Amino acid sequence: MELDDIDKRIVSALQAEGRLPIVELADRVGLSPTPCQRRVRRLEEEGLIERYAALVPPAAMGIQLQALVEVTLEDHSERTVEAFEAAIRARPEVVACYAMTGDMDFLVHVFAADLGQFSEFAMKALLRMPGVKGTRSSFIMQAVKNDLAWAPSVAKAPSQKRVR
Repeated sequence: MELDDIDKRIVSALQAEGRLPIVELADRVGLSPTPCQRRVRRLEEEGLIERYAALVPPAAMGIQLQALVEVTLEDHSERTVEAFEAAIRARPEVVACYAMTGDMDFLVHVFAADLGQFSEFAMKALLRMPGVKGTRSSFIMQAVKNDLAWAPSVAKAPSQKRVR
């Protein structure tokens, strides 16, 4: 899907503030509300906007530990990779998993209430997943930057005429 400048401004504004009323969103991007709503609906229907979510500090939900776990697999056969990926997707403590280049095969972001819960996951689930050869865990001490609204900020449209 090719995004024009207005689509990019819509996405940027919604990533920063997902509950923005359509009238205010339209004003920010230089459209009238009806065409703005049509564009948002198209972005949703075409899957560019995947979903809306509330960003909550993990500690507020009892998550005191976050780990990044490097995973290496025994082999890279399609069967092994698919089985590992399916097992990872089924684990609620895994909030993200990335296939990587370099020394590791996957990088897994794990949330846990405490070290005991992480240990339980690592020893009884992760190490027993299909094809896992080894893991190496690093614990996040502090989030220096955590900006999930990653779209580049696009400045408010400079007092342009509304497009109808």
